[in-house]
Amino acid sequence: MDTLDQLAAARLVPVVVLDDAADAAPLAAALVAGGLPVAEVTFRTAAAPDAIRVMSERGDLLVGAGTVLTAAQVDQAVAAGASYVVSPGLSRAVVERCQEHGVLALPGAVTATEIQAALELGLTTVKFFPAGTSGGPKAIAALAAPFGGVGFVPTGGVSAANLHEYLDVPAVVAVGGSWMVGKDLVRAGDFATVTRLTAEAVALTRR
Repeated sequence: MDTLDQLAAARLVPVVVLDDAADAAPLAAALVAGGLPVAEVTFRTAAAPDAIRVMSERGDLLVGAGTVLTAAQVDQAVAAGASYVVSPGLSRAVVERCQEHGVLALPGAVTATEIQAALELGLTTVKFFPAGTSGGPKAIAALAAPFGGVGFVPTGGVSAANLHEYLDVPAVVAVGGSWMVGKDLVRAGDFATVTRLTAEAVALTRR
């Protein structure tokens, strides 16, 4: 099963921001215990490469890097063990570096022009970000009409309350969310709650 198939099977991608790589191991364990062996670790903090390394070395967790803005960050992420790379927008340099490494690129695209640019780079799936302020499920459904073969991974403004609205759109491959891995929970070391929220979120995807 390739990376995109694994994301599609998971249906939900926890978007993780870690200030301390020491939290990576217990967080990974909490996600796996909650039934969701996938994570997108954002490059917004210096701890990201080490956190990705710790989480990917488990061997039972699909780990990607998020908020990747440069080709150099792609190199860092892949060296750390990232299986896929997510960007807020569409960067040719980032996508091409991902292709050189043989890892999945999920660039942000919310307009028809951006989606066409992604298609020209050989991609079939894009991150729809920020989803909540870019028209949400209705916008994705509208864009899916002319772009029949394109898959979307909406992220930003997704919650347990509206998750099903996104998953009900056939073109949605998976949804990115952070409510089950909140920074406050991680900082407090409350991984039992992370496991509970993760299990509840997984249950929502299987309605």
